[in-house]
Amino acid sequence: MTAIRPLVCLTALLCSALPALAHSPADAAQARVRELMTRPLPDLPGKEALLLTVEYPPGAVDPVHRHDAHGFIYVLEGSIVMAVRGGREVTLSAGQTFYEGPDDVHTVGRNASATRPAKFLVLLVKPQGAPVLTPVE
Repeated sequence: MTAIRPLVCLTALLCSALPALAHSPADAAQARVRELMTRPLPDLPGKEALLLTVEYPPGAVDPVHRHDAHGFIYVLEGSIVMAVRGGREVTLSAGQTFYEGPDDVHTVGRNASATRPAKFLVLLVKPQGAPVLTPVE
């Protein structure tokens, strides 16, 4: 019976560790996007404005992507790190802004903190009906 007790403890320890070992970077916290408003822009034929909030939980990281849009970002809470291809990473805090153009590839988008959430407002001026973002390899 005494030989079984260590085996049971080892099995319990391994089973409790398996979920943590199974997580990969792809399982990292995901951004939560909430659409606030979409409006056609009659003075800009074929264009619309889309207003969103994005919430990054601690540790959230976006995949590399692009927006076929002019993107205006305003940080509401916390800190985020942003960069477009060819540019340098910038860390933005509440009250700071970022811009990305329709030809930019958004290479870095993440929460600057592993312990605190971040929230930002996004205004996209894009072709009507176009997707919000397109993943880039």
